Amino acid sequence: MKSDILDINGKKIKTIELPSSFSKDIKEDLIQRVLEAKKHKQPYAPYFMAGKQHSASGRVVHRRHVWRSGYGKGMSRIPRKTMSRRGSQFNWIGAEISSTVGGRRAHPPKVLSMMNKGKINKKEMKIAFESALSATANEKMISGRYERLRGQKITGVPFVVESKISSLKTKEFIESLKKILGEKLFEAGIKIKNIRSGRGKRRGRKYKSNAGALIVLGKGEKIKAQVLDFKTVDTLGVTDLAIGGPGRLTIYTEKAINDLREKLGERK
Repeated sequence: MKSDILDINGKKIKTIELPSSFSKDIKEDLIQRVLEAKKHKQPYAPYFMAGKQHSASGRVVHRRHVWRSGYGKGMSRIPRKTMSRRGSQFNWIGAEISSTVGGRRAHPPKVLSMMNKGKINKKEMKIAFESALSATANEKMISGRYERLRGQKITGVPFVVESKISSLKTKEFIESLKKILGEKLFEAGIKIKNIRSGRGKRRGRKYKSNAGALIVLGKGEKIKAQVLDFKTVDTLGVTDLAIGGPGRLTIYTEKAINDLREKLGERK
């Protein structure tokens, strides 16, 4: 499979042979399995000492002839703290257990239950990665992935750009993207951040943003502009290429294509 290399003005410079992974069959089921396994949930739990910060010294002894004994007093066998005493007579109040005032929760959320333990075989992970790469070069998958592009014809994917784009400043970078992608693709691919409606904004998630397009860079390349997500080939994964579903609008630099070929173990 071949693709055109574009300059920062969106004009064709030359043609490059893409790695064979870009033309392989798209296994959507494997991509979905990886996305499910890689889902991250923020672990949360109450403070581990909650409900235990008291002076209760354990369960009350229920034996005869023992000081501080609860024998014959008709008291339940729960941890108690001493509020006052007169000789061997105690004024006790229950503590620590969930049925007492200020006690710990009965079944609090546990961090270990929130840790994702999903595992994927190495061969399946490789096939899923190649499928996600192939989906970025599939016009139907991309048009189906974005609501704004439904029913529209997309040409020129995947977009491969000269490595000079990584040295542009933000304003020049945005202008270059408009020329490379075109007006419709640029509007669908630009990352937009909005204030969330409803009460969610008061619960630590004030802002929400779309995934937008992705720029894949080669080793040593960096982009300062924050208008799009960018990943280097070393850290590129299925979750980056197929977030929200396969067919993410992706731009590759020329160096990234060469580094991808090395990562996949293919020869030029």
